[in-house]
Amino acid sequence: MRRIIYAGDSTVTFNKINSYPQAGLSQGLSYYTAEDVFIYSFAVNGRSTKSFIDEGRFEKIKKELIAGDILLIQFGHNDEKIQDPNRYSAPYTDYKNNLKMMAQTALDKGAFPVIISPVARRLFDADGVFMPGSHGEYPEASKEAAKEMNIPFIDLTAASEKYLSDIGDTASRPMYVYPKDNSHFQLQGAVVMAGFIARAFEKFGGIYSDILIKNEDTGKKDVVNMTSDAFKNEGV
Repeated sequence: MRRIIYAGDSTVTFNKINSYPQAGLSQGLSYYTAEDVFIYSFAVNGRSTKSFIDEGRFEKIKKELIAGDILLIQFGHNDEKIQDPNRYSAPYTDYKNNLKMMAQTALDKGAFPVIISPVARRLFDADGVFMPGSHGEYPEASKEAAKEMNIPFIDLTAASEKYLSDIGDTASRPMYVYPKDNSHFQLQGAVVMAGFIARAFEKFGGIYSDILIKNEDTGKKDVVNMTSDAFKNEGV
Protein backbone atom coordinates (compact mmCIF):
# COMPACT_ATOMS: atom_id res chain seq x y z
CA MET A 1 0.00 0.00 0.00
CA ARG A 2 1.48 3.32 -1.12
CA ARG A 3 0.55 6.36 0.94
CA ILE A 4 0.04 10.08 0.63
CA ILE A 5 0.04 11.91 3.97
CA TYR A 6 -1.72 15.28 3.64
CA ALA A 7 -1.25 18.11 6.15
CA GLY A 8 -3.45 21.16 5.76
CA ASP A 9 -6.50 23.21 6.65
CA SER A 10 -10.20 23.18 5.76
CA THR A 11 -9.51 23.40 2.03
CA VAL A 12 -7.79 20.02 2.35
CA THR A 13 -9.93 18.24 4.98
CA PHE A 14 -11.66 14.96 4.14
CA ASN A 15 -15.26 15.86 4.97
CA LYS A 16 -18.11 13.75 6.33
CA ILE A 17 -21.88 14.18 6.19
CA ASN A 18 -21.88 16.73 9.03
CA SER A 19 -20.13 19.24 6.75
CA TYR A 20 -21.90 18.28 3.51
CA PRO A 21 -21.71 19.54 0.76
CA GLN A 22 -18.19 20.71 1.60
CA ALA A 23 -15.32 18.66 0.17
CA GLY A 24 -11.56 19.06 0.50
CA LEU A 25 -8.61 18.49 -1.76
CA SER A 26 -7.72 15.24 -0.01
CA GLN A 27 -11.05 13.92 -1.32
CA GLY A 28 -10.56 15.38 -4.77
CA LEU A 29 -7.05 13.98 -5.13
CA SER A 30 -8.32 10.43 -4.55
CA TYR A 31 -9.98 10.61 -7.98
CA TYR A 32 -6.55 10.73 -9.62
CA THR A 33 -4.61 8.09 -7.70
CA ALA A 34 -4.13 4.40 -8.38
CA GLU A 35 -6.17 1.79 -6.53
CA ASP A 36 -3.34 0.86 -4.17
CA VAL A 37 -2.65 4.45 -3.07
CA PHE A 38 -4.09 5.46 0.30
CA ILE A 39 -4.56 9.16 1.09
CA TYR A 40 -4.29 9.77 4.82
CA SER A 41 -5.62 13.26 5.53
CA PHE A 42 -4.52 14.90 8.77
CA ALA A 43 -5.97 18.24 7.66
CA VAL A 44 -8.26 20.04 10.11
CA ASN A 45 -10.50 23.06 9.64
CA GLY A 46 -9.15 26.41 10.78
CA ARG A 47 -5.55 25.37 11.29
CA SER A 48 -2.43 27.29 10.36
CA THR A 49 1.10 25.92 10.39
CA LYS A 50 1.42 27.37 13.90
CA SER A 51 -1.74 25.92 15.41
CA PHE A 52 -1.26 22.62 13.58
CA ILE A 53 2.14 22.25 15.22
CA ASP A 54 1.16 23.71 18.62
CA GLU A 55 -1.78 21.32 18.94
CA GLY A 56 0.47 18.32 18.37
CA ARG A 57 -1.11 17.46 15.03
CA PHE A 58 2.16 17.42 13.15
CA GLU A 59 3.65 15.25 15.89
CA LYS A 60 1.04 12.64 14.93
CA ILE A 61 2.21 12.85 11.33
CA LYS A 62 5.80 12.49 12.46
CA LYS A 63 4.94 9.26 14.26
CA GLU A 64 2.97 7.97 11.27
CA LEU A 65 5.47 8.78 8.49
CA ILE A 66 7.50 5.94 7.04
CA ALA A 67 10.05 5.75 4.25
CA GLY A 68 8.44 6.05 0.83
CA ASP A 69 5.43 8.12 1.93
CA ILE A 70 4.62 11.32 0.08
CA LEU A 71 3.93 14.20 2.48
CA LEU A 72 1.84 17.04 1.05
CA ILE A 73 2.07 20.28 3.06
CA GLN A 74 -0.54 22.94 2.27
CA PHE A 75 -1.29 25.88 4.56
CA GLY A 76 -1.77 29.65 4.33
CA HIS A 77 -5.48 30.44 4.66
CA ASN A 78 -5.22 30.74 8.44
CA ASP A 79 -1.55 31.67 8.87
CA GLU A 80 -2.47 35.05 7.42
CA LYS A 81 -5.03 35.85 10.18
CA ILE A 82 -2.95 38.48 11.94
CA GLN A 83 -5.75 39.24 14.43
CA ASP A 84 -5.45 35.73 15.90
CA PRO A 85 -2.18 35.14 17.81
CA ASN A 86 -2.92 31.43 18.10
CA ARG A 87 -2.82 31.03 14.32
CA TYR A 88 -0.91 33.92 12.79
CA SER A 89 2.49 33.13 11.27
CA ALA A 90 4.39 35.86 9.43
CA PRO A 91 5.00 34.72 5.85
CA TYR A 92 8.77 34.98 5.52
CA THR A 93 9.66 33.92 9.06
CA ASP A 94 7.47 31.59 11.12
CA TYR A 95 5.29 30.36 8.23
CA LYS A 96 8.23 29.55 6.00
CA ASN A 97 10.19 27.98 8.85
CA ASN A 98 7.23 25.84 9.85
CA LEU A 99 6.89 24.54 6.30
CA LYS A 100 10.60 23.77 6.19
CA MET A 101 10.46 21.94 9.52
CA MET A 102 7.66 19.71 8.26
CA ALA A 103 9.52 19.03 5.05
CA GLN A 104 12.77 18.23 6.86
CA THR A 105 10.93 15.80 9.14
CA ALA A 106 9.71 13.94 6.07
CA LEU A 107 13.19 13.85 4.56
CA ASP A 108 14.62 12.52 7.82
CA LYS A 109 12.06 9.71 7.68
CA GLY A 110 12.90 8.80 4.11
CA ALA A 111 9.61 10.27 2.88
CA PHE A 112 9.05 12.67 -0.01
CA PRO A 113 7.74 16.14 0.97
CA VAL A 114 5.92 18.48 -1.42
CA ILE A 115 5.01 22.05 -0.47
CA ILE A 116 1.78 23.38 -2.01
CA SER A 117 0.80 27.05 -1.98
CA PRO A 118 -2.73 27.88 -0.74
CA VAL A 119 -5.60 27.43 -3.18
CA ALA A 120 -7.32 30.61 -4.36
CA ARG A 121 -10.39 32.16 -2.84
CA ARG A 122 -13.27 32.80 -5.25
CA LEU A 123 -13.30 36.61 -5.27
CA PHE A 124 -14.85 38.68 -8.07
CA ASP A 125 -15.59 42.39 -8.20
CA ALA A 126 -18.94 43.97 -9.03
CA ASP A 127 -18.16 43.68 -12.75
CA GLY A 128 -17.43 39.97 -12.49
CA VAL A 129 -13.66 40.36 -12.83
CA PHE A 130 -11.59 37.95 -10.78
CA MET A 131 -9.47 39.53 -8.02
CA PRO A 132 -6.18 37.67 -7.46
CA GLY A 133 -3.76 38.02 -4.58
CA SER A 134 -6.02 37.18 -1.64
CA HIS A 135 -3.17 35.26 0.02
CA GLY A 136 -0.69 38.13 -0.10
CA GLU A 137 2.92 37.05 0.40
CA TYR A 138 2.18 33.50 1.55
CA PRO A 139 2.36 31.81 -1.88
CA GLU A 140 5.79 33.31 -2.55
CA ALA A 141 6.97 32.41 0.96
CA SER A 142 5.92 28.79 0.40
CA LYS A 143 7.75 28.78 -2.92
CA GLU A 144 10.89 30.07 -1.21
CA ALA A 145 10.62 27.38 1.46
CA ALA A 146 10.52 24.64 -1.16
CA LYS A 147 13.39 26.17 -3.10
CA GLU A 148 15.57 26.43 0.00
CA MET A 149 14.81 22.79 0.82
CA ASN A 150 15.34 21.71 -2.80
CA ILE A 151 12.05 19.82 -2.79
CA PRO A 152 9.06 19.84 -5.18
CA PHE A 153 6.71 22.80 -5.11
CA ILE A 154 3.20 23.08 -6.55
CA ASP A 155 1.99 26.63 -7.17
CA LEU A 156 -1.67 25.90 -6.59
CA THR A 157 -2.31 29.59 -5.96
CA ALA A 158 -1.28 30.56 -9.49
CA ALA A 159 -3.02 27.60 -11.12
CA SER A 160 -6.30 28.12 -9.28
CA GLU A 161 -6.29 31.90 -9.76
CA LYS A 162 -5.78 31.51 -13.49
CA TYR A 163 -8.53 28.92 -13.69
CA LEU A 164 -11.04 31.06 -11.82
CA SER A 165 -10.16 34.08 -13.93
CA ASP A 166 -10.64 32.04 -17.10
CA ILE A 167 -14.03 30.51 -16.25
CA GLY A 168 -15.46 33.59 -14.53
CA ASP A 169 -17.84 34.39 -11.69
CA THR A 170 -20.96 32.46 -12.66
CA ALA A 171 -19.30 29.25 -13.82
CA SER A 172 -17.13 29.06 -10.70
CA ARG A 173 -20.02 29.26 -8.22
CA PRO A 174 -20.91 25.52 -8.26
CA MET A 175 -17.31 24.69 -7.39
CA TYR A 176 -17.50 26.44 -4.02
CA VAL A 177 -19.96 26.36 -1.12
CA TYR A 178 -21.50 29.44 -2.68
CA PRO A 179 -23.16 31.65 -1.54
CA LYS A 180 -22.23 30.55 1.98
CA ASP A 181 -18.55 31.25 1.37
CA ASN A 182 -15.92 31.55 -1.32
CA SER A 183 -13.10 29.54 0.27
CA HIS A 184 -14.45 26.00 0.63
CA PHE A 185 -15.29 23.58 -2.14
CA GLN A 186 -18.06 21.32 -3.14
CA LEU A 187 -16.89 18.00 -4.60
CA GLN A 188 -16.72 19.31 -8.16
CA GLY A 189 -14.38 22.11 -7.09
CA ALA A 190 -12.26 19.81 -4.96
CA VAL A 191 -11.76 17.46 -7.90
CA VAL A 192 -10.93 20.28 -10.32
CA MET A 193 -8.42 21.90 -7.97
CA ALA A 194 -6.86 18.56 -7.02
CA GLY A 195 -6.39 18.03 -10.74
CA PHE A 196 -3.72 20.71 -10.71
CA ILE A 197 -1.85 18.71 -8.07
CA ALA A 198 -2.17 15.56 -10.16
CA ARG A 199 -0.90 17.38 -13.24
CA ALA A 200 2.11 18.54 -11.25
CA PHE A 201 2.76 14.94 -10.15
CA GLU A 202 2.64 13.90 -13.78
CA LYS A 203 5.29 16.49 -14.65
CA PHE A 204 7.49 15.57 -11.67
CA GLY A 205 7.68 11.96 -12.86
CA GLY A 206 9.15 9.14 -10.81
CA ILE A 207 7.43 8.26 -7.54
CA TYR A 208 4.94 11.11 -8.04
CA SER A 209 3.63 10.12 -11.46
CA ASP A 210 3.68 6.44 -10.46
CA ILE A 211 0.85 6.98 -7.97
CA LEU A 212 -1.55 8.29 -10.62
CA ILE A 213 -4.34 6.27 -12.15
CA LYS A 214 -3.78 5.09 -15.70
CA ASN A 215 -6.04 5.76 -18.64
CA GLU A 216 -7.79 2.46 -19.37
CA ASP A 217 -7.61 3.13 -23.11
CA THR A 218 -3.91 3.94 -23.33
CA GLY A 219 -2.39 2.45 -20.19
CA LYS A 220 -0.66 5.77 -19.63
CA LYS A 221 -0.89 8.31 -16.80
CA ASP A 222 -2.16 11.12 -19.03
CA VAL A 223 -3.94 13.08 -16.30
CA VAL A 224 -4.20 16.23 -18.40
CA ASN A 225 -6.24 14.48 -21.10
CA MET A 226 -8.33 12.50 -18.63
CA THR A 227 -9.18 15.64 -16.67
CA SER A 228 -10.15 17.51 -19.82
CA ASP A 229 -12.37 14.62 -20.93
CA ALA A 230 -14.03 14.33 -17.52
CA PHE A 231 -15.04 17.96 -17.35
CA LYS A 232 -15.68 18.77 -21.00
CA ASN A 233 -19.45 18.56 -20.49
CA GLU A 234 -19.50 20.10 -17.03
CA GLY A 235 -19.04 23.72 -18.01
CA VAL A 236 -15.75 23.97 -16.14
